[in-house]
Amino acid sequence: MLQSPDLTAENTRRASRRGTLTAMMLGGLLALAVALTASFHTAQAAELAETFKGHDPMSTKTVDHSQWADILTSYVTLGNDGITRVDYKALGGSAADAEKLGAYIDLLQETKVSGLNQAEQFAFWANLYNAVTVEVILDHYPVRSIRDISISPGLFSTGPWGKKLVTVEGEDLSLDNIEHDILRKNWDEPRVHYAVNCASYGCPNLALEPFTGTKLEAQLEKAGKDYVNHARGVSFEGSKLTISKIYEWYGKDFGSTKAAQLKNIAKHADRDLADKLKAHTGRVSYDYDWSLNDTANAPDA
Repeated sequence: MLQSPDLTAENTRRASRRGTLTAMMLGGLLALAVALTASFHTAQAAELAETFKGHDPMSTKTVDHSQWADILTSYVTLGNDGITRVDYKALGGSAADAEKLGAYIDLLQETKVSGLNQAEQFAFWANLYNAVTVEVILDHYPVRSIRDISISPGLFSTGPWGKKLVTVEGEDLSLDNIEHDILRKNWDEPRVHYAVNCASYGCPNLALEPFTGTKLEAQLEKAGKDYVNHARGVSFEGSKLTISKIYEWYGKDFGSTKAAQLKNIAKHADRDLADKLKAHTGRVSYDYDWSLNDTANAPDA
């Protein structure tokens, strides 16, 4: 039997309302799930920060980073453009050196980091982060970008940063845990961002030597200077200022206001650039290149 036009229209409206309600319920459930996940991660971050907050200020213990030094010396080069690149193909092709990298990461996992002084701890975490990042690239090479290595858990996660990859003092840790929950939480130190390397052109250089407690201050200063004075860190085109998205993603680490952030960045800039940064009051643009820091991608490769 044919329905009247009025009844057909009413059925259509009811169906539309049901669809809208369903969408709203799904959206609400998704928002709740995201909120609960965020709350869990926040609690976990606070717990990890507290777990690794302890240190021994009187400790003279050091960590043997010689294996990492060998890897860096053999496979990381500084290009004429001021960017360090890794020969991932050659490193992956050397069973002995790939095994050496794994052995170094194992050594760090067996280290009682809580028994070190703070400078040695910072060096420990920065080197661990960088070595594990290189190993992740090797495990998935060839790859165009670290973001393509989607092994992190979670519906909306990308890249490898959320996956538990190492265990230190009984705690399973991801790269995110090392950078955000330990280094950034336990050190009021924006130069963290110049020390850890995410295997991308847009990132500060992978250091050519391991970080150590005794040389840490000089190493962090050099890392900051090398990045800020390179176009991928800070660049002016006339009055237009473009800086790395690192300063957008983690702006609060560099200062509570834009002016304070630029002043912080200027501390590592050469005099002319520092003057321009301090005087800049206009708009700031951000940029970042996720291309892999591979020697195969070098301009003269």
